[in-house]
Amino acid sequence: MKAVEIKNGVYWVGAIDWAIRDFHGYETPRGTTYNNYLIMDDEITLLDTVKYDFSDSTIKNIRTVADPAKIKHVVINHIENDHVTSIDKIMELTPHATIYITEKGKKGLERFFDLSKWSIRVVKTGDTLTIGKRTLLFIETPMLHWPDSMMTYIKEDKILISQDAFGQHIASAVRFDDEFVTCASMAALEDAVIDYYANILMPFGQLIKTKLAEVQKLGLEIEIIAPDHGIIWRKNPGKVLKMYLDMANGKARQCASIIYDTMWHSTEQMTSPMIQGVKDEGVECCVIKLRATPMSVAIKEFWHSRGCLIGTPTLNNIMYPTIAEFLTHLRGLRPKNRIVGAFGSYGWGGGAVKEAYEEFKRMGLETFEPGLQILYRPSLEDEAKCYEFGRDFARRLKEYHQQFE
Repeated sequence: MKAVEIKNGVYWVGAIDWAIRDFHGYETPRGTTYNNYLIMDDEITLLDTVKYDFSDSTIKNIRTVADPAKIKHVVINHIENDHVTSIDKIMELTPHATIYITEKGKKGLERFFDLSKWSIRVVKTGDTLTIGKRTLLFIETPMLHWPDSMMTYIKEDKILISQDAFGQHIASAVRFDDEFVTCASMAALEDAVIDYYANILMPFGQLIKTKLAEVQKLGLEIEIIAPDHGIIWRKNPGKVLKMYLDMANGKARQCASIIYDTMWHSTEQMTSPMIQGVKDEGVECCVIKLRATPMSVAIKEFWHSRGCLIGTPTLNNIMYPTIAEFLTHLRGLRPKNRIVGAFGSYGWGGGAVKEAYEEFKRMGLETFEPGLQILYRPSLEDEAKCYEFGRDFARRLKEYHQQFE
């Protein structure tokens, strides 16, 4: 790839990672991009760097627009490895540039680099940098999604360099939302946004609402949102802003997900009549077997759905390992405004369903009780119980969902 102009004098100079399939434990079947941006003005400015493995790519892209030695300012919005680990190679080429970073960003960066050889300026919300015809406004966004995070707004171009917010893990030959929708679909782009939010930003809903309100209070006009991953929003930035506000408010579909695993297929056999019970109550249903599905997909489907039934066999009197892992992962994401229940088969003393409810309560989720346990493989009578369990859950889900409409 080469540099791509996103607005007069503002260029994408990032890298595309077509091959990555694991992003700190989060599966990325579509790959990703590491976006960073170069502003050509009286004082040339680089916003963010890229993952170390792709440092040569971003340097080549920068060279198609400008001599790196002429870069005057380097803005670091976020110090996670995929954005900052090529900073030393960049600074070798532009040793007289000044780095702009938050206080917490500086403290984190000095754990990895010798900052004494570089000029550093710590910035906070409201600070500005004039680079010629343009003025950059810095907005701290701590815990979105790291303590050091910030965004940079290019006032004259009305571009928000949004760091990890509003991004997606998509490797694509096109850079913009209108181009992507033409070669793929809006549904695919929306799905990538939700996938990214559910697996990375779910715990920060309240902070996101606060920051969106702050941006509104600052009166920022936004014509382009340029995140550090994925597609740049130039056609309809308002769409992703609304999606984030909806997700931050815990918006979900009136549907149920059934997420389960099974040892000797007994728990799996419970799901068929349960699905029918849910559907007969007029509620859409999605079913996921964990060992056959990436964890990140299961998390996304959980997030999509107002309610979820977790199916786990009992192994050594506790939950099946894959279910325990899923609920541990989910607890770290701190979901809200969801109703959950549990079911499963057992052979001796049981215990898995009880443990699942203990996890639900640790997360503060609304629970549908009691759970359903059966001994060994479900009989015809047990299948009838599974059907009613699914139907009763769907009724409760509809009632619960009403309060969010």
